[in-house]
Amino acid sequence: MIKRYVCAAAVVAGLAFAANGQDWPTFGGDLAGTRYSPLKQVTPANVNGLVRAWTYHMNPAGQDGQGAPAAGGRGSARIGEASPLVVNGVMYLTSPFNRVVALEPETAKEIWAFEVKDGNPAERGLEYWAGDAQSPPTIFFGTTSGKLYALNAKTGTPEPGFGSEGVVDMKPGALKGLENSSFGLSSPPIVYKNVLITGAHVQETPSKGASGATRGWDVHTGKLLWEFHSIPEPGEPGSETWQGDDWKNRSGANVWGFFTVDAQRGIVYMPFGEPTTDYWGGDRPGANLYGTALVAADALTGKLLWYYQVVHHDTWDYDLASPPVLFDVTRNGTKIPAVAELTKTGYVFILDRVTGKPIYGAEERPVPVDDALPGDKAWPTQPFPLKPPALARNSFEAKDLATVTPELAKYCSDLWNSQPDGLHSGGPFTHYSTKPSVIFPSSIGGGNWNPISFDPRLGYLFVNTMDFGSLNVMTPGPNGTYRRAGVDGNNRFWDGENNLPCNQPPWGRLFAINVNTGDIAWQTTLGITESFPPDKQKTGRPNIGGSLATAGGLVFIGATDDSRFRAFDSKTGKELWVTKIDAGAHSAPIAFQGKDGKQYIVVTATGGGFLGDKSHADTVIAFRLP
Repeated sequence: MIKRYVCAAAVVAGLAFAANGQDWPTFGGDLAGTRYSPLKQVTPANVNGLVRAWTYHMNPAGQDGQGAPAAGGRGSARIGEASPLVVNGVMYLTSPFNRVVALEPETAKEIWAFEVKDGNPAERGLEYWAGDAQSPPTIFFGTTSGKLYALNAKTGTPEPGFGSEGVVDMKPGALKGLENSSFGLSSPPIVYKNVLITGAHVQETPSKGASGATRGWDVHTGKLLWEFHSIPEPGEPGSETWQGDDWKNRSGANVWGFFTVDAQRGIVYMPFGEPTTDYWGGDRPGANLYGTALVAADALTGKLLWYYQVVHHDTWDYDLASPPVLFDVTRNGTKIPAVAELTKTGYVFILDRVTGKPIYGAEERPVPVDDALPGDKAWPTQPFPLKPPALARNSFEAKDLATVTPELAKYCSDLWNSQPDGLHSGGPFTHYSTKPSVIFPSSIGGGNWNPISFDPRLGYLFVNTMDFGSLNVMTPGPNGTYRRAGVDGNNRFWDGENNLPCNQPPWGRLFAINVNTGDIAWQTTLGITESFPPDKQKTGRPNIGGSLATAGGLVFIGATDDSRFRAFDSKTGKELWVTKIDAGAHSAPIAFQGKDGKQYIVVTATGGGFLGDKSHADTVIAFRLP
């Protein structure tokens, strides 16, 4: 499982950086991924006074999505989930238009801009490293073309000592000779001491392709230090969950989401996705480690410490991607180091982060097997945490059809009755079938890559989920395989023209989970359906993106497809502030204190994406008190 290339001796004592409370130096705010700001200038008493401080248009060719993306790039309808960083008076940001920029954070004035010549920078952001006596402060990011860049944080120029003039080509070690395979990075790497840790963005089909392995690189030179085989090779722990050569050249099982690190213990937490292909596992019988599993490893060497598989033999595309969040749980007067992982299944698993054992218990429960596809042997049980309960719908029957308006009720009833005895559906882990099937949660969740936040004062995790179903049918492919297809042009269980789900609301929710009890402290709908009559608008909405918790007693979140940005009272869940913004903010907000002494709240709003969000802009927006 571990291939170690050189000695990964720590050359920097302690953290690679330390948050001073005023900055936002890494994606999760800190290495633990808590997304918590100790700033408290903005409070429940004054949050209604927030005003827009500035708007930055990421597209240099035009504003609000009107200009064309730079050559070779993708428009923000496909990419726009980045969270900026703020360190030492500079904001750093990846954009959908082949650029990485440094801004003055109080005004959004550009300090420097770096153009990526081949591909786009990773859509969810970048990483900052404070540097040391050997190297200056550095910005690291990956690209859709499989390159790993190191830029001087002050000048925006490539660092010549890293790789080849500031660039490492990651592809040769990942393609394994399969040159037509897809490989890149979609999320930021993370730095611990002298190690830069990267995931992988690979194909979902066919089954053979680029490796999804996690790799550690020397921050100074870009030299490969270690590789963790996410599909274990023969003789490695976990290899017994694969048969024969099924593991060989298997793609998927990749961290396309986010890492977090226990800085005190030197542990990196890796949320792995499903092995390829996504919806048919006939050529990969077994539990398929480390697919759809949370894995803890030594951050300096890549050595396996423990794993917890959330879905065995995943054929639902229930990837793990959300950043694991680290905190302490107090039970019976004892502090337990914990990690929480949000899943597409709608569950949050709270584990001991040293041992991987569920703190509130979990049990293997029987799940459907008779509806599995021909040639695919379904796993008979799946793990269910005893606490917290499911935070998203995971079953469906005809009685659950939406009746919010007569028009939606008719559409959904007609859709359901398009099959003589209704669509194939059922309880948790119902399989996609050769008969048109409604599956809850859908392949996008439940949860997704949504970063959850944690308030250490309250002991609350803030988790947003959606109640949303897939509508698909499996059709025969070559050599006895099966492929997923939509039904009458739909691959989601909704009125796609109007983005209205066919299950009864709520369609999106925000929860507070008390980590010291495992119980739900409060929950509320998240988002409105503006096309409905006023008395029916509070439905909640499908959402992709995360939250920010602050010491001021607030939770900030965009995420929804209704083009709003909101603040909730962290103790009660009461919505205190909402503002219409340029597009859906399918990103995670940050907070920092400017040189002017003001607390800023910043969110990226691009709309588009796979929610069917018809809004579109290319903006980063900052709010502050007047």
